[in-house]
Amino acid sequence: MYSATQWRNISAMGQSLVKNYVHIVFSTKHRQPFITASIEQELHAYLAGICKKYECYAVQVGGYTDHVHILCLLSKKVTLMKLLEELKAHSSKWIKTRGEVFSQFYWQNGYGVFSANPSEVDTVTRYIKNQKDHHQAKTYQEEYRAFLKKYEVEYDERYVWE
Repeated sequence: MYSATQWRNISAMGQSLVKNYVHIVFSTKHRQPFITASIEQELHAYLAGICKKYECYAVQVGGYTDHVHILCLLSKKVTLMKLLEELKAHSSKWIKTRGEVFSQFYWQNGYGVFSANPSEVDTVTRYIKNQKDHHQAKTYQEEYRAFLKKYEVEYDERYVWE
């Protein structure tokens, strides 16, 4: 049993404090180069807007012709799976409204999500901003495999690119 004073002290600790940065990565289906200069800024802004709607504030959104990176704070009110579902479904529907050239646009089935240390947010932000330069030397698949290795994620090559 707790005394009244002890109970007040325990109750006063009832705050739910969360600060989880996540680095989300997913590609277009079959890595098709749909994300052209004509659409990328608008797409990135749209993805950031979806994050905001779910209180998962985007720090940086970027990518290359066949994939996106999103660094955001994961809200304590939404599951990671729900955020990814909303990001992919709504942006896919939206991009198809941008013209006939996007009528066959789809995201890949899977995704990668990696935790980001708050002390490395600036580093991850720069990494996302420099995607065009980065991908002059490395493909999306090479980049993604490097993330999986860095974070020691076990995977089956047969299914990772679906």
